[in-house]
Amino acid sequence: MFMSYVLAKSSNDEIHNAGECGGAVTSIFKYLLDEGLVDGVLALRPCDDVYDGIPTLITNSEDLIGTAGSYHCAPTMVGDLIQKYFEDKKIAVSVKPCDIRSIDELIKRHKINPDNIYTVGLNCGGTVAPMPGRKMIDLFYEADPDDVISEEIDKGQFIIELADGGEEAVKIHELEEKGFGRRKNCQRCDVKIPRKANIACGNWGAEDGWTFIEINNEKGQELIDGAKKAGILETKSPSEAAIEGRSKVENIMIKMAKKNQDATYPSVNGIDDWNRCISCYACRDICPICWCYENCELNKSYFDEKDIPPSPIAFQGVRLSHMSFSCCDCGQCDDVCPMDIPVSLIFDKLQKKYYNRTGYVAGVSNDSKPPLYSPDKVEL
Repeated sequence: MFMSYVLAKSSNDEIHNAGECGGAVTSIFKYLLDEGLVDGVLALRPCDDVYDGIPTLITNSEDLIGTAGSYHCAPTMVGDLIQKYFEDKKIAVSVKPCDIRSIDELIKRHKINPDNIYTVGLNCGGTVAPMPGRKMIDLFYEADPDDVISEEIDKGQFIIELADGGEEAVKIHELEEKGFGRRKNCQRCDVKIPRKANIACGNWGAEDGWTFIEINNEKGQELIDGAKKAGILETKSPSEAAIEGRSKVENIMIKMAKKNQDATYPSVNGIDDWNRCISCYACRDICPICWCYENCELNKSYFDEKDIPPSPIAFQGVRLSHMSFSCCDCGQCDDVCPMDIPVSLIFDKLQKKYYNRTGYVAGVSNDSKPPLYSPDKVEL
């Protein structure tokens, strides 16, 4: 497996100061745009506030500064956006682990051309839903949510920076015990570093003002070498202690996720939950991997008797049979469900069973297809 480590930071003072940890990610995007290697960069920028990070396409490198920093309240839909709107464009994109997992699954379905994209991964401890995020600040931080200019998750804490320069921090587990903190799917997610991306970036193991980068393939190495040659990026080798520290953080977060899985999986009762389903199709339409709308099984005539939507069991059963082994656990279906059905939890529990039988993890395993579709059949 191709893997190497490097510490990096921007050579541009403005980007270095605006970036989350040295501005390396923004500098790499600037390099790609300035050299004409991509038509655009799909990144995140705040809309009305830092709780409302939205995807935006940047075509002028001067506009990248407005996307610098991290947004833990951002949506997860970049795979869907690329396959719908940028099929014939060369795109660079920042990706969390669930983002790159969805992209990997769409590549397997020939919906995204891997030669047309550069993927810059962001290590992820979890995301916070926008409106609960604002309420959380109001309740636990004794601060005005509108005074928050940045936020980050570090060392088991959710940290906010205020307009007056002050910082406030609360432990993640204290927030989550009260029903706040990270999304439920993020709490149980055990993929914290996006190793299917060309590079995986973050502050775990990094020195102050530097980004720790794991280079995952030759394309990733070309990104780093090219940005250095262009004079926009400085690099140096991390110490063994830094590498070990990063690994320690990752393992701690994975153990937390496994603990949350043990706590939530036994409570899943799919049939009882599905009885609340009103067949609104929101979970299907928001899913970054469920793409075949025109030929969707749920649109077939035998589901259209007397213009009545499919029964809850039929509707969810079809989606479960099609998508459970490909779910990247982004949690968007939970976000949009008007009946509060834990759709992603049901899918994720089944996928763990699928993994125990086959060893396949959607968007993580190197198999070209899930075992169900592979010519090398696996007896279940």
